[in-house]
Amino acid sequence: MGEKSDTGRLVLVGAPLGNIADASARLRETLATADIVAAEDTRRLTRLARDLEIHVAGRIVSYFEGNEERRTPDLVDALEDGAFVALITDGGMPSVSDPGYRLVRAALDAGVPVTAAPGPSAVTTALAVSGLPADRFCFEGFLPRAGGARRGRLRELAGEPRTMVFFEAPHRVAACLADLAGAFGAQRPAAVCRELTKTYEEVLRRPLGELAAWAEATPPRGEITLVVGGAAPAGRAAAPAGEVRAAVARLEAEGTTRRDAITAVAEEYGLRRRDVYEVVHAPA
Repeated sequence: MGEKSDTGRLVLVGAPLGNIADASARLRETLATADIVAAEDTRRLTRLARDLEIHVAGRIVSYFEGNEERRTPDLVDALEDGAFVALITDGGMPSVSDPGYRLVRAALDAGVPVTAAPGPSAVTTALAVSGLPADRFCFEGFLPRAGGARRGRLRELAGEPRTMVFFEAPHRVAACLADLAGAFGAQRPAAVCRELTKTYEEVLRRPLGELAAWAEATPPRGEITLVVGGAAPAGRAAAPAGEVRAAVARLEAEGTTRRDAITAVAEEYGLRRRDVYEVVHAPA
């Protein structure tokens, strides 16, 4: 169905993950001029508007997992009547493990224009700071809550060659990391990204086994994004990061330049030169 010229429009708004300075000019304009603002948490929206020193003149309605099925038809009716509707979640882009997909699909089916005022995303932010390959990746969202189902999903992903990004609740992080280490191997490189862009941001870059032990001893708090390196090429076992670093250091000690040492180790272990480079330059 083509877009109707006499309808309203739906704009998906990317909200700051935590640092208010990340709010875009388009976010400010969209929230200030929308006829309706559908917010995952209306209290957080009110606080965001106050921090940005803008006035939300339109009608504010709640739109979250518990009511999106019921509220979507009303919002589509408003869009078809010509309303400008903005959709915002607590942080990041709507529809990415947050409310939004159902409304987007319904609006498109009704021929309503859908666009975005793009902004921060925990997925790409965590991927960028993880130190893991980012040329190819997949986003797996939240893993199943039940241990058996979670381990079954991870067994399916054990051979995935791309870097993987997961969301996880803080009270399940220790169990999740333990299951990841069991399914992928304790030496698989990974990063725990906690409270991204906020005052107490923390990024731990270690093998899965070490991260699992850390989370068990010091249960993390806050919003968590996990980034896990992909599987080694078929037919080869993943080389421990420490072993790769040691091999490069040994060649350097013998007089080989770091560039040539990285190239030689990549060939020896059947790895990409870029992966060896990132292992060597990752924080210890």
